[in-house]
Amino acid sequence: MTSAPVGNEYPVEIEEMTMADHDDVLSLLRASPGAVIRGADSREGTERYLVRNPKLSFVARRGTRLVGCVMCGHDGRRGYLQHLAVDQTYQRRGVGTALVRRCLMELRRLGIDKTHIDVFIANAAAHQYWTNRRWTRRDDIVRYSFTNSMDPNA
Repeated sequence: MTSAPVGNEYPVEIEEMTMADHDDVLSLLRASPGAVIRGADSREGTERYLVRNPKLSFVARRGTRLVGCVMCGHDGRRGYLQHLAVDQTYQRRGVGTALVRRCLMELRRLGIDKTHIDVFIANAAAHQYWTNRRWTRRDDIVRYSFTNSMDPNA
């Protein structure tokens, strides 16, 4: 557990995400404009992700209240961030930056230096967030997806 400064006020605790956080994380994501929850975010899907990517996903707490989250994984070569969200009350206080920094530090420890995040085209706030943090928008690639299920939201 580490403390992260939040503006000039009080710290939040950054902790490894566990399955005990699942319901609170989903609640935070549902309250976050631009976030999309899919079948892969089910309890089972999240558990598979956390087991496959141990010690890489994190939550931020103020006391017992979950105020931020980020999921992080890798394929052995590149890191991937997903579902960065911060409670609107705690935005612009360094919580998101602290969560991302922790992920990048853990990926670096594993020898992974390049990390990606996918952002929906319509999510202007997220585009601004990542641009302001000097992440490079990629216009040289297009992502294609295949769903091996009858569920289009898998």
